[in-house]
Amino acid sequence: MMQTYVLSLADKPEGVFSVVDNNTGEHVIPIFEDAEDAERYAIQMVEVQNGPSLQILEIEKEIIVAACEEKDQRYAIITIDDFIIPPC
Repeated sequence: MMQTYVLSLADKPEGVFSVVDNNTGEHVIPIFEDAEDAERYAIQMVEVQNGPSLQILEIEKEIIVAACEEKDQRYAIITIDDFIIPPC
């Protein structure tokens, strides 16, 4: 089983952080394959974008993908080769 990392609001750990797709208006959950990428994104959200404080949650890829698909929630697998920056 592959471990992945998602973000949640520091004050609401029961929820999963998502971003809004500017083209569709839909919420998309970023699922990071690398913990350092998730951490870097969370830091950028706070320091650069003045966004909410986020925490990183480790979860098996199959579990988070199944949960997203069950709820018709869009998600994006962020691989170590991907480059993602917080929205402006």
